[in-house]
Amino acid sequence: MAGRLEGKVAVVTGAAPRGDGVGNGMATAILFAREGAKVVLVNRSAERAEKLARQIRKEGGEASIFAGDVAKPEVAQAMADFAMSTYGRLDVLHNNVGVGAAGTPETVTLADWNKVLEANLTTTMLCTRHCLPRMKEGGGGSVIMVSSIAGAVGLMGSAGAVAYATAKAGLHGFTMSVAADYATQNIRANCIVVGSVHTPMVAHLGAEARERRKKMVPMQTEGTAWDIAHGAVYLASDESRWVTGVMLPIDGGLTALRAWPR
Repeated sequence: MAGRLEGKVAVVTGAAPRGDGVGNGMATAILFAREGAKVVLVNRSAERAEKLARQIRKEGGEASIFAGDVAKPEVAQAMADFAMSTYGRLDVLHNNVGVGAAGTPETVTLADWNKVLEANLTTTMLCTRHCLPRMKEGGGGSVIMVSSIAGAVGLMGSAGAVAYATAKAGLHGFTMSVAADYATQNIRANCIVVGSVHTPMVAHLGAEARERRKKMVPMQTEGTAWDIAHGAVYLASDESRWVTGVMLPIDGGLTALRAWPR
């Protein structure tokens, strides 16, 4: 363990992946633990979280499990209380819960719209609401949001995702608001803008889509959950003590670079 997060307690929501492979939350939880943090794994499925906890403990890290749906206010509060009762402090909140649904404004169902906004935005607001007082008690902290290029640029050539894009764009505004409101209290808020990484969340798209997602990246290589996790470690650590209100694209240059017309 390098110790970049030694002495810190980190909450990672949506920690365990939905399927086989390594998701963004899983990779982040593992790297947080490797860097010395005590990690609270938040997941609706206790079984999947326990599997991840065993892996972390096998490596010599420390992890505890909180199972529940943090879209419910009382559960989000219980999560923050659990972190405090288990470890005595709370330094980092990594908001990783998220789901998507297909549809344009003409075709998306209201049920899907509400589900996506609740999972991506409401859970982030509730978890942040209940973790902020704990961070203030400890003298500061780091709140990390996990967004997507879908909320940062217009993407053509695939099925509409208006609910997902709207929710992820909303996280950018949420990040800026929290960063502004808590800057004088040593609480930082930043957002990772995730590119076309290959994780269990998108594995169902198939091999053809996987190759297409790789080719759309200027670097012409595939991103992984570990790339996202390394960025999260930086934002959680004291190395970024003077960094707040930042949208950090981890996307192989996709949002910044464009091919010159020929």
